[in-house]
Amino acid sequence: MRLCNIKLSGFKTFVDPTNLIIPGNLVGVVGPNGCGKSNIIDAVTWVMGESSAKHLRGESLTDVIFSGSSARQPVGQASVELIFDNFDKKLGGEYASYDEISIKRQINRDSVSTYYLNGTRCRRRDITAIFLGTGLGPRSYAIIEQGMISRLIEAKPEELRFYIEEAAGISKYRERRRETESRIRRTKENIERLTDIREELEKQLNHLQRQAKAAERYKTLKQEQRQLSSELLALNWRDLSSEMSTLKEGAGERENAVEAAIAKVRETEAETEKHREELSEANKHFNNMQSELYKIGSDISSYEQKLHHTREKITSIESELEKSRHVHADTIRQHEQDKAEYEKLQTELTNLEPKLSGSRDESNKAYELLNHAEEAMQGWQSEWDTFNESYSEFTRQGQVDKTRLEHLEFGLGELAERRIQLQQEITKFEQSDINNTIETLSQSLNDKEQQQTELAKEYADKQNVVKDYREKVRTLSAQLNTARQNYQNMKGRLVSLETLQQSVIEDNQELSVWLKENNLDQQQRLSQSIKVNPKWTHALETVLGNHLHDVCIDDLNNYLSKLESAPGKFGLMNATSSSYSSDTKQFPRLIEKITTDLRVPSILENIYLADSIEEAKNMLSNLSSGQSVVIESGIWLSHDWVIVNNASDVNDSVLNREEEISSLKLDIEKRENEIQSVESELKSTEDNLEQVETTLNQQQALTTEQQKSISDVRAKLASTQTESEQLSIRHQEYVEELSINQDTAESDKSEIDTIKQRIVSLESDNQRFQQQRDELSEVKDKHRESLNTARSSWQETHNESHGIALQLESYSSRRASYEQAIKRNDIQVTHLAGRLAELEKSLTENQFPIKEIQEKIEACLKDKVHAEKNLGDARTNVQKIEVSMRDLEQGRHKFEQQLETLRAELEKARLGVNSCQVRLETVEQQLSAEQQNVKELLEALEEGANQEDWTTQLESLERKITRLGPINLAAIDEYTQNAERKTYLDSQDKDLTDALTTLENAISKIDKETRTRFKETFDKINTHIKDMFPKLFGGGHAYLELIGDDLLNTGVAIMARPPGKKNSSIHLLSGGEKALTAVALVFSIFKLNPAPFCILDEVDAPLDDTNVGRFSELVKSMSEEVQFIFITHNKITMEIANQLLGVTMHEPGVSRLVSVDMDEAVEMAVSA
Repeated sequence: MRLCNIKLSGFKTFVDPTNLIIPGNLVGVVGPNGCGKSNIIDAVTWVMGESSAKHLRGESLTDVIFSGSSARQPVGQASVELIFDNFDKKLGGEYASYDEISIKRQINRDSVSTYYLNGTRCRRRDITAIFLGTGLGPRSYAIIEQGMISRLIEAKPEELRFYIEEAAGISKYRERRRETESRIRRTKENIERLTDIREELEKQLNHLQRQAKAAERYKTLKQEQRQLSSELLALNWRDLSSEMSTLKEGAGERENAVEAAIAKVRETEAETEKHREELSEANKHFNNMQSELYKIGSDISSYEQKLHHTREKITSIESELEKSRHVHADTIRQHEQDKAEYEKLQTELTNLEPKLSGSRDESNKAYELLNHAEEAMQGWQSEWDTFNESYSEFTRQGQVDKTRLEHLEFGLGELAERRIQLQQEITKFEQSDINNTIETLSQSLNDKEQQQTELAKEYADKQNVVKDYREKVRTLSAQLNTARQNYQNMKGRLVSLETLQQSVIEDNQELSVWLKENNLDQQQRLSQSIKVNPKWTHALETVLGNHLHDVCIDDLNNYLSKLESAPGKFGLMNATSSSYSSDTKQFPRLIEKITTDLRVPSILENIYLADSIEEAKNMLSNLSSGQSVVIESGIWLSHDWVIVNNASDVNDSVLNREEEISSLKLDIEKRENEIQSVESELKSTEDNLEQVETTLNQQQALTTEQQKSISDVRAKLASTQTESEQLSIRHQEYVEELSINQDTAESDKSEIDTIKQRIVSLESDNQRFQQQRDELSEVKDKHRESLNTARSSWQETHNESHGIALQLESYSSRRASYEQAIKRNDIQVTHLAGRLAELEKSLTENQFPIKEIQEKIEACLKDKVHAEKNLGDARTNVQKIEVSMRDLEQGRHKFEQQLETLRAELEKARLGVNSCQVRLETVEQQLSAEQQNVKELLEALEEGANQEDWTTQLESLERKITRLGPINLAAIDEYTQNAERKTYLDSQDKDLTDALTTLENAISKIDKETRTRFKETFDKINTHIKDMFPKLFGGGHAYLELIGDDLLNTGVAIMARPPGKKNSSIHLLSGGEKALTAVALVFSIFKLNPAPFCILDEVDAPLDDTNVGRFSELVKSMSEEVQFIFITHNKITMEIANQLLGVTMHEPGVSRLVSVDMDEAVEMAVSA
């Protein structure tokens, strides 16, 4: 097992994360003073569990956290981690499977330390347990700090023994032994406590057994009482069930009558609804017929307008076709003339060119005028089409308004008749007095519910009082038991103390008889008569000793003659009060710390008090012979003698026991008064509970009666409210229908006025349309005349220009001109022929729809006659259905009156059922509260059982319960629990006794193993130091010796004599000799039980070069088995290191590492 890495962060001067790699078995740490080398040792000690700030060179544990420097801020936590190579499995047990062990500790500014083992959080004891027996630990011999050499050599024998135990691997046994002793002590204390508790528990069980029997009798009678009460309720339930069946049969007959009446009303309503649907369908059919008539009239108007427009368009096309034919003929004729004149115009080319330009300008102007005329004609045509559409819509709207006006005027008459009927129904409802009845019943119900609420509140208050009394009884019972138990515990403790005190005072039976014969057995002993400051109790017992048991008497002379016959050893003391003499030395005296009404022993007048032995020695120099000084710990000094009484147990103190006895007597007296007070209060509370429970039962009966009355009123109110709601619904329906009727009438009147105004407006608009038609006809004639004129003008100019152009072309190029003229004429002819064809086609297309439109108009006229007939039939059907609905409504009203009478009878029957149901439910609730099944109860009853007999039996049983008197119901459970507890405590006592035996055997085994291993280890280390010492000193001898015979506790001393010296004490050696002796001891231990590593902090500092060389050679030879990490300033020691780790402090207050591999350095030096 080797130490591989030391990781530091925030620890003292190593503020930055630092990884200290330990590659070999000889690693030296070098650096100037104050650079932080020793902080590495502090880190290793700290992480292995060191909890003393002094051993870490600080005042508190948080001093290990970097506290800042001139250039850096303090950090919040420090952490150190050690990583071990466990390849050799030196750490066994659960850690044997790990090749590497990591131990880490962290601390923050709140002084909270956290330990980690292989990354898992653990306890400090887990860390220290790992190193037990390995030679490692926070204060083991494997870590030699600065100054530890001198502390090791000058250590007390007990401290030196610790290192031998660690080397022997028995430190873990000592820890186990200490734990075992602690467990034995606790076990004995537990056995004593258990014995006292068991004795007291036995007394309580006898008392509780009697109470439990009475409680069982009480529970049996109460169970019979509950059974009789349940059976009485079952009988009541049986009678109520029979009554309920009779009432339900009557209610069922009335329900059947009501259902039959409801069926008649529903049948009438269904027939009415059927007629209402027929009326809706008839109205819908009437509206459809009316809309169809309106549509036919609209279609006729539209067709007539379309026919008129088509005829006008045909006239226009025929006119244009005639003109186009003329133009076409003229063009052909002109073409012939051009051909004839072709030769004639060739010679006139020079004269025709100016004419051609003028003619073309005139032709273009004429063409523009023609385009304007055609556009004006097209604009007029659009206006004419828009006018025709508007006029058709105007005509249709007028027809619709006239038809709607007739329908609305007819509907107003029907609405007026229905309005009169609704007003009559509303007046009838408003004269009804049912609301007064409801108000009276509601007021009565509110009064009764208020009374019920008050009764319920009183009942709840009494329940709370009962609950409080019961809780108080339980609390007082528990308090009484606790007080009795405490009382018995105190009594037991007092008896134990008095018995122990008496056994100490009167351990001689013959002496006790003699004292009784001489009337001295009742006299106070000195220990019972005096009190002393608790601080000086032990000192007083040291001085008085057995005198504390002296019998206090009034006159010694009365008993001097009888002393020769007295057996044994005892003392008598004159108890007559007297004052003690004053003191002139101004030192505190023991007698001044005592308070008593009796005579103080004269021996105390010359005994003074001191706080320490040094103070006592100084006081003795001022005291005369016969005077002495005693200190608090029990050491009593005089000029020529000393009495030591250090080993005193507080429990063995006679005065302390006497003080406790007095205190217990006072406490017992208080406890007795407390028990009497609690018993009295418990009796009073139980009496009050019984009275309140009786009142509670009376209150419950009154509440049940009130609930029944409320149910009756509530049922009657519900029936009346149902009737009122039905009337209110019909009234609301009539009011809503009347409101709708009025709104509909007003709306129809308003619509009639609007339609009449619209009809008047339409007549005015008709004149406007006729005037607009005339105006458009006049505009049409003007546009047609302008178009003809423009077309003629353009034709003339165009022809003239065309003729000149032909002539010009002819002169310019005979053949070309001729061909151009022919071509132009052909195009013109073709264009005109196409135009003629288009006009002829348009004329044919517009002539065809005229006949079709005329046929449609004739068909529409026939449909109009048929629609008017259908409309009349639909109106007649609507009127017929409305008459049938009025007859059905009157029949329904008659059936509803009959239904109301039957419902009133039904409600009366239901009230009786509800009243019986409430009483039945009350009984069932009471049975449910008792968790009883009514059917099972009735089956178990005898055949002639009745309520009167069961009531008599129940009263008799209640008298028996009353005669039992106060009962402690908790006694049964308490007896069972205490009996179980007694059994458990007996078992526990046996287990503790067995455990005590096992622990004592374990102590014996540990002691035996410790003695054996300690002796073996001591002998081996003694042998090694005898060999090691001469090697380091070049002679001389050293050995270890035991200073006691008990191998468990004996200390160890080291004796060393360098060559040529005969020192009698190790303390007479020089610093260097002490250092070498300590090294010899440590290395002797290492040879026996090598620790995984050893850290040496400037151990070679006090040695000269010769001894340093011997020390270095020894370290080098042992490094084959032990890993050494040494801090040194000595060059000779540095030479043996395989690696050097340099610690620098380039930045003030911050340590850093610089490592050097010596083997590599030597190779580099050789190669250079």
